[in-house]
Amino acid sequence: MKQLLQKGWKPVLVLILLVIVWEVSTRIFQVPSWLLPAPSLIVQTGVEDWLNYQHHIVSTVRLTLIGFVIGSSAGIVIAAVLHLIPSFREALYPLLIISQNIPVIVLAPLLVVWFGFGMLPKIIIIALVCFFPIAVSALEGFRQTDRDLLHYMKMAGAGKQQVFWKLEWPSALPYVFSGLKISATYSVMGAVISEWLGANNGIGVYMTMASSSFRTDRVFVAIIFVIILSMLFFALIMLAEKKIIKWKRKGDE
Repeated sequence: MKQLLQKGWKPVLVLILLVIVWEVSTRIFQVPSWLLPAPSLIVQTGVEDWLNYQHHIVSTVRLTLIGFVIGSSAGIVIAAVLHLIPSFREALYPLLIISQNIPVIVLAPLLVVWFGFGMLPKIIIIALVCFFPIAVSALEGFRQTDRDLLHYMKMAGAGKQQVFWKLEWPSALPYVFSGLKISATYSVMGAVISEWLGANNGIGVYMTMASSSFRTDRVFVAIIFVIILSMLFFALIMLAEKKIIKWKRKGDE
């Protein structure tokens, strides 16, 4: 905690200065609130409108968690399969890379056409966003297994399963958590994009309604909640990493 405070005060100070400059500039130049609302107005709107959008936040959190769990689980399983079966890796890994060149915003309408306006296409979008960082990170983690230990275990007669669970999987865990941290932040963005396509609740819906009525202050409220949720998920993954990977060096944190 002390280390966090020592490292964190500089960006917090910069953020406070930016907010002060923003607030003063909007007042001096009398910028219309529909164009750029002052931070004080955004905070006021956030407090006063709480009852109007709290159910949107709950909906987005639920959707994000479901998509994140499915996407990250699939990413880890596929990475393990590609690692354990080299022929699969050679055949599928290039396709995996190519698939990431398809923008989600382009793919999303197709998913709606195929699966309708229910939860399924939204969960698929979030899962796709979360899948790639974890799959690639886990594959890289498996590749970074200590060669000497690997040869030693094989010489000692360890089977493929023993090598995987006792050496390769623990070696890959730091990389898996790196992918999880990236996916955790992407997952909220994926949920908002999926809600833009058609939903009854969610931060994406609240943001769309606010922008269509030129309530820029509400759009900023939605953006702030997206940032807060992303940081919260990131912090939870970091906490889990700290609890699970006890051998991680302090210098790596």
